[in-house]
Amino acid sequence: MPSRKPEWLKIRVRSGHNQEHVEALIDSLSLNTVCHEANCPNRMECFNKGTATFMILGKICTRSCTFCNVTKGNPQPIDPMEPIRVAQAVKILQIKHAVITSVTRDDLPDGGAAHFAEVIKQIKRLCPNVTVEVLIPDFQGSIEALIQVIQAGPEVINHNVETVPRLYPRIRPQAEYYRSLDLLKNVKRINNNIFTKSGIMVGLGEKFHEVVEVMKDLRDCGCDFLTIGQYLAPSSSHYPVIEYVHPEIFEEYRALALKMGFSFVASGPLVRSSYHAEKALKSKDTLNI
Repeated sequence: MPSRKPEWLKIRVRSGHNQEHVEALIDSLSLNTVCHEANCPNRMECFNKGTATFMILGKICTRSCTFCNVTKGNPQPIDPMEPIRVAQAVKILQIKHAVITSVTRDDLPDGGAAHFAEVIKQIKRLCPNVTVEVLIPDFQGSIEALIQVIQAGPEVINHNVETVPRLYPRIRPQAEYYRSLDLLKNVKRINNNIFTKSGIMVGLGEKFHEVVEVMKDLRDCGCDFLTIGQYLAPSSSHYPVIEYVHPEIFEEYRALALKMGFSFVASGPLVRSSYHAEKALKSKDTLNI
């Protein structure tokens, strides 16, 4: 296990008017962001640009993934007014590409799919020119739940596989690698016009060839966009960082992924699933916006 972060992972702390404005707005509307809950290393940059990734369905997750900083336990009741408030925040911040994610809610019959759909509908109603990307849980494999999200009309459906299948028992004990692949495959089967996206963390003890195999599996499912980033342990009680992957390796992954046919690949130490998400829709052979 490495003892200290390399230079390429050191972030200069910045603050600014936009950051304060975004944080004040989020607080005033009683909203959550994955930026704070997951302790994202890019949150200051995004806030300064007036953007944020909204996290719906509360702040407490029903799963106990060992890499994640989000609180685990018994979740709160769903807030029926949350979709409207998210749409209001998108409009006030003049966001052009809205990214919505959530905790996993295995306690709900549909896993929160109807709530996701309502958020999408409210954003489309209030901000008709905004594109919407949703980062969804696996809904425990429910096709009916997935259809609810698809029918709401997001431009991008993202579902992260997170790591290589060999590490699932230690990293994602309540998830299933092939169930996640099936979700991405089913999006394309139901509506091929929706772009699909997935992401993987490295530095957890995976091998280079295992990452390549995951990329191949994702392309076999028709996945359009890919993100690859360095895992950073939120605390000493989380799964440890096994390796700090050199930027040159990230570039190798990016080049291989593009050769495989991904339309957009973000690969780098500080890349996270929603970081610069709007760029994927501006990439070659995708939407012209």
